[in-house]
Amino acid sequence: MTGPEVRICKNMEELIQLNAEEKARESDDEPMPELQYNMKLILELDRHDILNIRGDLEMERVKVASLQSEMEKLRKDEGRQKKQMDNMKEITAVLDRIEGEIAAGTLSVESLLNEFTELKIKYRDEYKLRNLSCIACGYALQLVTRVFQGWDPLQDASHGVQLMASLKNLLQRDDPYSDDVSPYTKLVMEVVFPAVRICGTNTWNPRDPEPMLRLLESWELLLPPSVLRSILDNVIMPKLSCAVETWDPLKETVPIHVWVHPWLPLLGQKLESLYYTIRFKLGKVLHAWHPSDASAYAILAPWKKVFDPDSWEHLLVQFIVPKLEEALLKFQVDPANQKLDEFRWVVSWATAIPSRHMVTMLEVGFFPKWQQVLYHWLCSNPIEEVTQWYLGWKEIFAAEAAELLANNRIRYQFDIGLDMMDQAVEGKKVAQSKAVENISYRHVTEQRQFEAQRKAAAAYAQQQASAVMGSGAQADCMDGALEMSMKEIIEAYAQQHELLFKPKPGRSHNGLQIYGFGNVSMYMDSLNKRVFARTEAGWSLVSLNQLLEMHHKFASKRR
Repeated sequence: MTGPEVRICKNMEELIQLNAEEKARESDDEPMPELQYNMKLILELDRHDILNIRGDLEMERVKVASLQSEMEKLRKDEGRQKKQMDNMKEITAVLDRIEGEIAAGTLSVESLLNEFTELKIKYRDEYKLRNLSCIACGYALQLVTRVFQGWDPLQDASHGVQLMASLKNLLQRDDPYSDDVSPYTKLVMEVVFPAVRICGTNTWNPRDPEPMLRLLESWELLLPPSVLRSILDNVIMPKLSCAVETWDPLKETVPIHVWVHPWLPLLGQKLESLYYTIRFKLGKVLHAWHPSDASAYAILAPWKKVFDPDSWEHLLVQFIVPKLEEALLKFQVDPANQKLDEFRWVVSWATAIPSRHMVTMLEVGFFPKWQQVLYHWLCSNPIEEVTQWYLGWKEIFAAEAAELLANNRIRYQFDIGLDMMDQAVEGKKVAQSKAVENISYRHVTEQRQFEAQRKAAAAYAQQQASAVMGSGAQADCMDGALEMSMKEIIEAYAQQHELLFKPKPGRSHNGLQIYGFGNVSMYMDSLNKRVFARTEAGWSLVSLNQLLEMHHKFASKRR
């Protein structure tokens, strides 16, 4: 009972704690300090050994778990590889059977589709991994070629559509970015595209777009984007360009928009290169046009939303508006025997001509006459007849050109007449509005400025025939051309000599657009007011006269 207490340590932490307690109880004169030091050292070494053994044991456990996982993985790989080998044996057996049918000449397209459709469904991974779609394409090429042999796409647009739809599902890859190199695209380029190209080049008449449009509509979902681009760029556009070049507005009975506009959804901005030629040829025939001829409106109106706004306005202001102004100047306001021919010629263009030009024409050519007649009529005080006449003209505007009657400036002109009528009713002296004089003066001023611009541009173009553009004197002359741009001047010069002036799509030099001036390639440096033409020695600075001479020289060589 009085002897040393026996304590049992369950773990290393208790042993360390016990050692610390023993050390605390020991006094400076503890017995045998060397022995106790050695005992502590032995205990510490044993503790480290135990910790090392525990770490080694944990590592062994991890190794065992890793080896077990690796073993499980190897078992799965073994099973997967075995399955793949079995699948490949079955696929090889199917391919061998197809090869045998090909050798015997008994393989049909339907049989080929069934075999590969089953392979794609049953062995999807192997079908993609082993690129079986390319093998199927190789087998299908010979069979499909026979199906499309002698095919006329324009006569039988839907021929083979169902077959190609089935082949598309079989050969098309899942990745949309690989469309251009997919087996299906290759098959279409080998079988369908040549037939379309031959018929499009040899037999298709671009003035009758329906057969080709019907073909593309039938194949809309089956033509890969790259194949459709090839058809549009290599078949449709060359034929359309050639047709536009040979188009004669005076001789052809079918308006050009009837066979060009249907291609807008497919070709879009690619048709821009044709618009210059179309405007050029329209301008040539509009010189002799008379406003009484309504066919001009039928030909031009469909192009309003197709041409860019600036080109559309330039075309109308150059060729249509002056003729309408002349017609309106000849129009007489005669309440006793009113004839509306010239008036109707003008307002029939209200939906085509920009409103500011239409309003200005009426402000200058119609309302001064109308208000003058109203003024003289009111002086004789027949109020009831004038009122009916006034309301009659508003009804004419509402029926002939409702959009003009809604314009503030047009309503203002009618308000002037209404004020004059109110003055007559109130017994006041009817005063003629000063607006008539102001409008007439403004129009005369604008006309003079416009004529000055045209004369300055013509004079400038003539000076270019004897001098190289870019000199200081010519720069001053360009300033004299008022607001006409260099492009407009060259275009006017080309029209004066009945030459085609248009940009060449996709071609530029030093970042500047290359144009065709007749048979000559040229570009303009608007900043420095210079023109350069393509010669045998390269790009050379030329005048407009030299451009014309180069065109005639090239034309004579071709003849």
